[in-house]
Amino acid sequence: MFNSNENFMKKYLAEMIGTMVLVLMGCGSAIFNWGVGSTAQVLTVAFGFGLSVVAMAYTIGKISGCHINPAITLGVFLSKRMSGKDAGMYIVFQVIGAIIGSAILYGIVSSIDTGSASYIAQGGAFATTTGANGLQPGVSLMGGLLAEIVFTFVFVLVVLGTTSKGGAGNFAGLAIGLSLVLVHIVCIPLTGTSVNPARSIGPALFDAIEGGKALSQLWIFIVAPFVGAALAALVWKSVDTDKE
Repeated sequence: MFNSNENFMKKYLAEMIGTMVLVLMGCGSAIFNWGVGSTAQVLTVAFGFGLSVVAMAYTIGKISGCHINPAITLGVFLSKRMSGKDAGMYIVFQVIGAIIGSAILYGIVSSIDTGSASYIAQGGAFATTTGANGLQPGVSLMGGLLAEIVFTFVFVLVVLGTTSKGGAGNFAGLAIGLSLVLVHIVCIPLTGTSVNPARSIGPALFDAIEGGKALSQLWIFIVAPFVGAALAALVWKSVDTDKE
């Protein structure tokens, strides 16, 4: 248990750093690998996000639990595993971390001649130079909302189950990271995959600087993951056989 303000701050800073790394590696894998227009590119980005979670789980997991995702934090809070104050501060620092990660990527991309660097994803149907989320061509608003709700539900359910009493123990980080890979493989062609409001907020801000439209759809990637997380907490509470 953390008993001092200093240790509480360490948890918040760990969440900030972890979310920064998630955005750097996950969004960066899309930006610097031609986007996600092919199966190979989808797999590259999916593993970029998933392996980031695995790496951070075994790095900062002992400090903060490695949520690095407001949806996970909400699910944990609704499962009564953390206080409202902690949950709120986690989310604030996760968003800060995502903005920092996006700022770093934006700074790198801004220093490169994207006209000459063919490996950088250009604005279009499946990727941008900021890694921002958006409904893909042909995907309706309802379809995008449903996808983000369902896949966040699955992801957060895995988190709650693997980290519960009698769960996966030391293998929880691996299971969670691989589940995020699976979610991205299916959902990238639909929404670019958020399942994480912080991951969407950071890139959307810099997409706006570039004149993009990610901010106009940002609410989808905030509301839907929170709904999915709440549903996951409700379902887990109903099926869990062990008391926390």
